[in-house]
Amino acid sequence: MPDESAMVEGDATEKEEEGEKREIGKLAVWTVSSNKPGNGVEMLRDNNLNTYWQSDGAQPHLVNIQFQKKVRLQQVAVYVDFKVDESYTPNKISIRAGNSFHDLREIKVVDLAEPNGWVYISLCPNDSKDFLRAFFMQLAVLSNHQNGRDTHIRQIKIYGPRQAAVIGHPFEFTTIEFSSRSTIR
Repeated sequence: MPDESAMVEGDATEKEEEGEKREIGKLAVWTVSSNKPGNGVEMLRDNNLNTYWQSDGAQPHLVNIQFQKKVRLQQVAVYVDFKVDESYTPNKISIRAGNSFHDLREIKVVDLAEPNGWVYISLCPNDSKDFLRAFFMQLAVLSNHQNGRDTHIRQIKIYGPRQAAVIGHPFEFTTIEFSSRSTIR
């Protein structure tokens, strides 16, 4: 059975420091299963919490995220607002990953109880420090609050681990000569 854990913003024990991860959604091609005119996939990535993607059709509602190369995935953040969107707010979300649309496997199923704000979902297997590696990720809205048909998602962000500047070695100045020139005045 997939893990059903998620964290709403404000729980500092689970939220990872910003320095440990980076947003990698800009590296992907985003598509959705359906949308109402004017509320398309571009609304998921416009950094505006007042806009939203609205599905238009039968559930499940899908957000497909395809990368050009296999990437390390650490966390997904979804912004939803039950107070504003009510029955359009997702109630149950499935996170799936794989090499393509045809070999997706379910990673997590998350139940959301009237969420308001950013919901952070860890993609690390068994809550370890290992990362999920995939070409393709899918977020599927399986149900909405109050049995709503269409869904609203205001923003989605995908995080991967931050990589050191030089592979295998952190980038540091080791001599006094280099250290003295490490900052710009």
